Amino acid sequence: MDALDVMGNKEKAFPHFQPIISADKKQIIGYEVLGRIQTEEGIEDLSFFFEDTTIPEEYILEIDTHIRNLAIEHYKSHGTGECLFFNCNASHLLYDHGETITQSLEEYANLGIPYNRIVLEVSGYDVDEDNLGKLQHLLTYYSSLGVQIAVSHYGNKMSNIEKIAILNPNLIKVNLYSLKDKGMPQEYRDVLYALSMLGRKIGATLLFEGIDGHGQMKYAWENGGRYYQGNYIKEPGPVFLDRAQFKPLLSKEIHQFINHERNRLLALYHLSRRFNDHLQKQIKMIKQNDWDDIVSQASRSLKDACFRGYICNEDGDQVSSNYYRNDDGSWELQPEYVGNNWSWRPYFLENIIRMKHEGIGNLSDMYSDIETNELIRTYSYPINETHYLFLDIPYLYLYDRDHH
Repeated sequence: MDALDVMGNKEKAFPHFQPIISADKKQIIGYEVLGRIQTEEGIEDLSFFFEDTTIPEEYILEIDTHIRNLAIEHYKSHGTGECLFFNCNASHLLYDHGETITQSLEEYANLGIPYNRIVLEVSGYDVDEDNLGKLQHLLTYYSSLGVQIAVSHYGNKMSNIEKIAILNPNLIKVNLYSLKDKGMPQEYRDVLYALSMLGRKIGATLLFEGIDGHGQMKYAWENGGRYYQGNYIKEPGPVFLDRAQFKPLLSKEIHQFINHERNRLLALYHLSRRFNDHLQKQIKMIKQNDWDDIVSQASRSLKDACFRGYICNEDGDQVSSNYYRNDDGSWELQPEYVGNNWSWRPYFLENIIRMKHEGIGNLSDMYSDIETNELIRTYSYPINETHYLFLDIPYLYLYDRDHH
């Protein structure tokens, strides 16, 4: 089927609905409206039509409006307070300055459907500055009516995060289609972290779509997903479902996630306490007159749990050499690091204050090491009131304790 066939068979185009469920209510909170068309071979997805840049905008808007209106009719008869998510490509919105959508929204309001039950899901916003400004203006107007705005983030690129911030959506939609249950590339984790930070900053909620398996569902939950969508939950279909239909599935899944996370955090807590008890004894045995002595003996004593150690004062100035374990297992002092200041690192001073007041060491979050680019954690330990030991722990050692 091609674009002309779609235009000539508009009456055969209709919506399908894919449910979106929430972690907090454990129920369906809305449906994404997806275009379908009846052909002689069966029902066909209309994505190809809406994504074809050679089709004139007015044709796309006409079919889009037709499908939206049918979705609204269905909602009037069968809706119970859910939201309807309508896809809006930025170029289609900008083509007629949003007039088609604005007119539709007014019609739906006149039919008694509140503005806040409509979510406009914006994609294709990677536009020039002038058009981004126009798009922002348009979305701000829709928001002022009460319409909710969702912005889709696709792939593992950082470049669109700034544009999402400018558009200031209620929801950030994160796509997991390209991710298999097992493989979560580090660059994707970095983008996700940036998106969750942005969400917290602008008050936007994360919605994960493309969830095709248990592993992706778990990943979405671990990364701050409040809303979930995908074939693992339910494929798109022609009707609305009982809002509580997925409560048993979600309750079971979340219970498993919590147990797994609780066990992981407990394992890390016990690891941290074990390091603390070990270093307490170890440092008492070392004559505290040489920082390089302390760092070398403390680092070596942890064996394969540590690949680098150093000591800083409370201002973040490094007073010892780096003590570094090479790939062949030999250790070396690296005096060129003496005098470096690390206070600029995130959480550094917060960590120092915590150690100063609590008197025990603590384990950092997982992060990418600047020099090796490997995932590591750092264990920090208070030697005395003014000096602190930092021990870098390799990912291989942590793997069993922190394996997702």
